[in-house]
Formats: sequence, structure tokens, C-alpha cells
Amino acid sequence: MANQDPFGVKKTLQVNNKSYDYFSLKALQEQGHAIEKLPFSIRILLENAVRNYDGFGVTKEHIDILLNWQPTGSDDDIPFKPARVLMQDFTGVPAVVDIAAIRSEVARKGRNVDLINPLIPVDLVIDHSVQIDYFGTEDAYQRNMEKEYERNKERYQLLKWAQKAFTNFSVVPPGMGICHQVNLEYLSQGVIARDGQLFPDTLVGTDSHTPMVNGIGVVAWGVGGIEAEAAILGQPIYMIMPQVVGLKLTGELPLGSTATDLVLSVAELLRKHGVVGKFVEVFGDGLDKLSVPDRATLGNMSPEFGCTITYFPIDDKTLEYMRTSNRSEEQIKRVEAYCKENMLWRQNEDAINYSTVLELDVSQIKPTVAGPKLPQQKILLENIKSKFGELLHGGFGRSYIEQDDRETIQDMKQRFQEEGGAQPVEMHDTSNLQNKLHGKKTENGLKSVWIEQDRVKYKFSDGSIAIAAITSCTNTSNPFVMIGAGLVARNARRRGIDVKPWVKTSLAPGSKVVTDYLIKADLMRDFEALQFHLVGYGCTSCIGNSGPLLPKVEQAVKQYDMVATSVLSGNRNFEARIHPLVKMNFLMSPMLVVAFAIAGRIDIDMEKEPISFDKNGEPVYLKDIWPSDDEINAIMAEVLTPDDFAKNYGEIFEGNEIWQQLPVAEGALYKWEDDSTYVQEIPFFKDISEHPPALHNIEGARALLKLGDSTSTDHISPAGSFSEDSSAGQYLISKGVDPADFNSYGSRRGNDEVMVRGTFANVRIKNELVDREGGYTRYLPTGEEMTVFDAAQKYREDNTPLVVLGGKEYGSGSSRDWAAKGTALLGVKAVLVDSYERIHRSNLVGMGVLPLQYKAGENAASLGLDGHETFTITGIAEGLTPKKEVTVKAVKDNGDEVNFTAVARLDSEIEIAYYQHGGILQYVLRDFLKEA
Repeated sequence: MANQDPFGVKKTLQVNNKSYDYFSLKALQEQGHAIEKLPFSIRILLENAVRNYDGFGVTKEHIDILLNWQPTGSDDDIPFKPARVLMQDFTGVPAVVDIAAIRSEVARKGRNVDLINPLIPVDLVIDHSVQIDYFGTEDAYQRNMEKEYERNKERYQLLKWAQKAFTNFSVVPPGMGICHQVNLEYLSQGVIARDGQLFPDTLVGTDSHTPMVNGIGVVAWGVGGIEAEAAILGQPIYMIMPQVVGLKLTGELPLGSTATDLVLSVAELLRKHGVVGKFVEVFGDGLDKLSVPDRATLGNMSPEFGCTITYFPIDDKTLEYMRTSNRSEEQIKRVEAYCKENMLWRQNEDAINYSTVLELDVSQIKPTVAGPKLPQQKILLENIKSKFGELLHGGFGRSYIEQDDRETIQDMKQRFQEEGGAQPVEMHDTSNLQNKLHGKKTENGLKSVWIEQDRVKYKFSDGSIAIAAITSCTNTSNPFVMIGAGLVARNARRRGIDVKPWVKTSLAPGSKVVTDYLIKADLMRDFEALQFHLVGYGCTSCIGNSGPLLPKVEQAVKQYDMVATSVLSGNRNFEARIHPLVKMNFLMSPMLVVAFAIAGRIDIDMEKEPISFDKNGEPVYLKDIWPSDDEINAIMAEVLTPDDFAKNYGEIFEGNEIWQQLPVAEGALYKWEDDSTYVQEIPFFKDISEHPPALHNIEGARALLKLGDSTSTDHISPAGSFSEDSSAGQYLISKGVDPADFNSYGSRRGNDEVMVRGTFANVRIKNELVDREGGYTRYLPTGEEMTVFDAAQKYREDNTPLVVLGGKEYGSGSSRDWAAKGTALLGVKAVLVDSYERIHRSNLVGMGVLPLQYKAGENAASLGLDGHETFTITGIAEGLTPKKEVTVKAVKDNGDEVNFTAVARLDSEIEIAYYQHGGILQYVLRDFLKEA
């Protein structure tokens, strides 16, 4: 039973004429504990442990570990019981499928299924399924939403059933916003009042960008759906005591720079320092000038930095934002009173002992982009032209001769006119265009293709921008850069310049609040004049839902292997993520997205070269259309009001007419349909034994894949679209599904048969066992090359266990539970790598897959492993302890042996229990069956 108060620190606080209990950190300080030296984020974990103490899941030892936190961190295990859980639909659907499947198994065993419910509030926001099929028209939003429902009706029926069947479970329907922006603007409370108690608002989310709400003072991070489900069902989340890196900000952003430029600079700084598995806490005078949206931009990209959270303590800026976003005065007073009383208000920062302190002078930030395939690949805007040449030559095997530096303005004007300087005609209707693709030529080392599109002829080259997307909660939650982008569009419109005809443009804000203030500022008309029409409220291009390229652009890229580029205001630009045919992807502010869409090319020096020419042939430079900070701030003050938040969030759960009329099944048990290709009962729980099996060593295993460094969950997990030639495509065709109706992997996460076939099937994955990219491997007993799924099936028929070999930062990226689920369903028993990203390692444990790590100084290369060996791993069956060194014997085809030890990254006793049970949910289910 929680709330046992082992330290006698339960106190009472009067707020708003109400009396609340709370657990006092100040009282712990008075007992002699140096609370003032603890980072604020550690104080919140400490309060959480003290409040949830039950002597079993949360023990006095756990509390002592937190009380005695050291800057070096430790290998000690600490518990965390979040106050709530946030989900998006891609990860939420499989979570609902899992809980529904648990209910089905509980029913088969004759127990009470109504007891299987979320024990803490869960908010699921449907935001990941909208795709940009239509753009550049006033009806693009409505048509994309209709298409979304057409593709996802069955999934949405499942979610609507869950909202009705489960307690503590709410669903935000499609077309209302992105989960993290909704969380920031509406769901987050700062301090929660529940059952007569006050405590910090905390959560975990089934998306790695959950730390966005760190910007409003909420401790939150992304976990896999597997961990989140366990938290929902009452289990603590266990983690290693983290180090806390202090990021000291000084100065103020200079004119012309934005929070986006700051966050991309921080990404480079923290990646270089190394913060994987650590907390980052921001402090310093520079915070006084950073608004909550600016802070949230930084918090959002925590997974890009590699850290667990990027925390901003609550202060006056927090309260200011709460008022603007229509939080009640009662709530604001509660936040202020509790935080000031309980040592959680931002003050006395100099007393805190951080593990390391990094300093950044914000006044030195310059306009920045990041790419072409990692968020930490910072490039100053002034260097992007020359950097593109290096990238094209170094990464794509092309020669590149930088001749444009010798061009005069007249040369550029002539080139502009040759390359389609005429204003584009209606570009949005691509179905009936009379397009022609002329032969390619190489010019200045670049491949170029002339495209004739209706009445416009233009040249598409390496470096041309195929996609310009204002997308993602990272930046669309920030009114400064959104209004700034609208002003860039307005100023461009006044100069009579437009986006290039080969660029697919889109505007996908994270909430309807954004469009309301843009309309009030009369900026939507300016966006639309440049074809940045509203396409939806969802993650769109940032997660790969960019939709098709313009037909002839796509044909040119395919036919001539061209290096097309994208520009987007998102947080991720991993290979093949934005679009399979776009090889270089660059992150930047929404303001720069508009500017680059006008330029049409990534290789341009925007400080020296015109981005376009007006109708009189006069050059237009970036500085000519860039708004001043004063202009942006004046419009923000005029149009951003609490009324916008009140209006939109007052109807957040209603949905449109399609949602309201969506039929919903009745009953506590979900009715599984055998012929469904979207939702199937997952096999993990069917006929589960009531006691866990004994642990076994892994004997005679073969490598399914051998992968290199920075293999991300995008490489591992099924994501984006897939072809009819893929294993998943062939499966759906066998079920009578037309390729036009495949939808995306994300939309089919509720069907394990599709997802297991898409695991390790990314078109850019590089498996060293074969010579080509994509989801292929070698069936080692015969040497035959085949898809990963087909090979796994043959190994299963042979009763051969499998391993995966990898390099550094294995599993970086989004918290995709299917990266671990698919790995387990393929028959992989262990993964052996140099290092892991935090979430994926945890997810592997949560699926009963053993994460192994080479000892320091060793890796596959130093040990001479090429992936063709047969592996036997011993030390698992007996005496398994946290981080035990197990023995690996790798036998080569010629009989030579390589013997070494590796660390079993089961980091705590509870993770050993999860592993033995075959996964965290199996552990929870057996625990329930034991007590029911």
C-alpha cells in the first residue's frame, strides 16, 4: 500500500481555500538531507518515490538511493510511477491490442476481465495517421482527413471501443492536434490535485518526443509501448540512477536567430559531449529570456540529443505561459504555491551539484540547419552551399564543381529564367498534367533533368527541393517561428515571388490554436498564396507521411538516381524517413522552410545570392523578406490570447462528424475478426502458463543480421509505406488487399502478421551479410540470399535461435515498440552490440530478448566476427544477476573459435524477472492471475 510515509514528511498545504496533503521535500531537508544540492529533476523523482513507497515495488532502499544521489550517477535501480500516460495512435493501437489481448486471455482462464483497466489516466491523441495526399488547395485538409478515415476506419473503431470499454482512458480524435503540442497546451498541469493530494505532474509517453513538456516544468520522457502498458497496469518503471548534466545558458538570442537555431546547436553540443541515458537540466540567466514554447522546442528534441529529459524548472515564465494558454487561476496558484513550498521553484541554482556543467552563450547562435540524415549534423546557414558539395561528393559518389561562386547576378537571373522562373501554374492537381521528362544532362557535376509541366518548363537537379514541410510539434508549437514564417510568406508575396513548381509544400500545425492565430493575423492567406495550405493536424512529413512526390519529379529521381532534398521544421531526418526517394533531408525553422521553398534548391548561399527574382527581373534576397523580431512580437501580442486555447480545447474530444458517427462494438471483450488485416490478437499471451519457464542458455544460434553503428529504430521497426514486392505486401495481397490500399506500416501496427514481415525491412538498412541495401539477409546454412522474414521462417523450421549483431548507439531514434516486438517474433533471442540507446534496450528486455553488450574496448571488428559464426551463449541459465558477464563462443565455418565475455544488459532484478517471464506484460499478466 502506497503513501506509508516512512520518513514522516506528509504535510498539509492550504491553496485556494482548500487543504491538500503533500510529501514535503523541505521536511526532508530539515532532517539533514541536502535537498538543495539535488537537481530539480532528481527532487521530483525523490518525491515520487517517497509518495509511492509501499515496501515492495518502491522500497526505503530506493528512497535512500535518491536521497544520496551523486553527480556520478550509479548503477542502482530506482522506481518511477508516473501520474499519467500519453499515447499517440501508432503506438497506442498496439497497446490497446495488447490490453485487449490480455483481457481475452484472462477470460479464457475464467477470471474477471473488468479488473484489467488502466490504473492511471491515459490520453491517446490520434495524430500519426494523416498523410499528405492532397496539398496546395483550400480543401486539402478535408480531403486528407477523409482519406485518413477511409484508410484507418477499423483502427479508429478499436480506439473508440477502448475509450468506451476501459476506465481512465480518453481519446482525442483525428484532426485535432499532435499529442505533444496538445500535452503542452492543454493536458499538462504542472502540479496535480488528486484524491486530496498535491504532487508534481509527471508522465511517460509512447513517443520519444514526450520530453517536450519538460519545457513547462513536467518531468516526462518517452518509453516503449511495452513499458507504458506496464505503468498503466500499476507497475513502476525502473531505471538506473542517472547523471544530470547542467546546461547553463547565458545571453539572449540575437536578431535573425530562432529557437530552432538554438535547438540544432544544442543537439550538436550535447551529442558531442555524450548524454545518452542522462538527464539534462537547463539553468542560468539565459533562461530568463526563453519562453515556454522556446523551452519546449529544446525539450522536444531530447532524443535527438540522446538524453532522457531536458528539464526546465517551474518559474515565472511557466506561469506566464499557463495564463496565455488558458489554465485556470486556481491551477496557476496551486502550481506556484506548491512549487515554492516544496523546493521545486526555480531558484538557488548555484547550490546544485550537477554531474557536469556545459555552458552555451545564446547570443552567439547563428541561423542553422541540420542534415542530411542526423539531427545533430549542424550546418550554419552560411555554409550550406559548400557543405552540400562536400556531402554530394563524399556521401553519394558524385563529383561536384562549385562554379556558382563565379556567377554574376545577371548569370543567376538567366539561370533562374531557364530553370522555370515563370510563376507556377496550379500545381496541386497532379492527376491530369501533361508532363514530359526530357533527357538528363550533367552540368557542374550535377545531374539535371528538364521537366515540362503544363505550361511551365523547369530543370530539376541534384539538390533540388522536392518537399518543403512546415510540420512537427517541435516548431509549430512556437508562435514566434510560425508567425515569422507567415511574415516571410507575406513579404515574398508582396515582392511577387513564389515557391518553385517542383516543390511539394505543406502546412501541418500541431494544434488548431495555430491556425486560429494565423487567421487572426491574416497570415493564412499569405501561406496559401505560396501553396502552404493546411494539410492536416498531425505529424505528417516528420514521420514519413509526406505522401507522393510530384509525378514527374518522382519519375526523374527514380530513373536517373537523383539526389533530391527536403526541408522541414521537424525533429528527425533519418535515412528514408521523410520519403524513400529523398536522400538528403534538412531540419530548419519554419521561416527557413518557406525561404528554401522559394529558392527551390538546398545549395544556395542565402546571405549572398538572391533566392528569387521578381517579375521585373530584380533580385530578391533573404534579408528582403525576413521580418524583424519586433514585428513578430507585436503580432504575437495582438493575436495570441487565452480565448484561442479555450475555444479549441473546449471541443478537443468531440471530433468531426465522421468520428461521431463511427460505429462502436459493445462489450468488455474486443471481438477479434479473423479476416481483419488491421487488427489481430497478438500471440504473446495466448494459453500462457501461470508460472514462468526456467531460464535457458542460447545454443547454436545464427546471426540474422550484422549491422553497423547508429542503427535506428527506423531501420529496425516497420515504418512508412511498403511495396507489393515486400514480405508485408505479399502477405496483404494474399489476403485480397489491393496494393493501393496497403496504407502504411504504422497504420497496421495492430496486425502482427504485417509488422513482423516489416521488421528489419527498411529500404536503407545495411546488413553486412549481403551486398545490397534493404531488408535482405543470407540464410547461412546454404548461403542463399532472401528477405529477413523468409530467412527467419527457415531458421524457425530448423529450431535455430537467432542473434543480431550491431555497433554503437543501436536502437537510436523513436520509441518504437515494434522494433522490439518484431525482433522477438522473428525468433531473435539476443542482440549483441557496442552500445544501446536507452529506450530500445529497455524494450528488448520488455519483449524477452536479451540485450548483450561488448565489454569496453571490444567489438565485432576487434574480435574478428563477421556474422557467419554459430553462437553459443552461456551463463544465463544459472546465477543470472544484473549486468552479469556471460560467455560467448563463436564458431566459424572452418571450426575456429572466438571466445569472449559480454555484459548482459539486464540492469536490475526486476528486468531479470521480465526477461524470465518472456516480457514485461507476461510478468504483469501472471502477477494478476496469481492474485485473481
